Amino acid sequence: MALPNQKFREIVFQLLYSRDMGNPHSEDIIPMIMKELAVSKKSVLEAQEVVEKIQKHQPEIDAKIAASSNAYDFDRIHSVERNILRLGIYEMLFDDNIPEKVAISEAMRLAKKFSSGDARAFVNAIMDRILREKTQEA
Repeated sequence: MALPNQKFREIVFQLLYSRDMGNPHSEDIIPMIMKELAVSKKSVLEAQEVVEKIQKHQPEIDAKIAASSNAYDFDRIHSVERNILRLGIYEMLFDDNIPEKVAISEAMRLAKKFSSGDARAFVNAIMDRILREKTQEA
């Protein structure tokens, strides 16, 4: 049975977050994710591939987050929201298989599930600014 896209996105987010919090070794994090989320090793390894793609673009993504955040300096953005934004912005700007509105909607869903109520509005505002900027450039 194929893993739903939402569950896969949660694996990617949790891997991003764990790397941001201390970069654990794959041999430690893979079994933990498999157990906690009840997913296969194959799914976690595929999610790690996405994380590596995100990290390749991370300087550009982080710069866009910093430029779009009027309320907080980049370093003051909570790690949960920062990594949700990294995933959502990667999907919006670099993954042609995911429509922009889906990337925003899914980032807001992750914020609602993994953070506070205010985080959802913050994530939406940042991603909306970046989408408007992208649209103006096109």
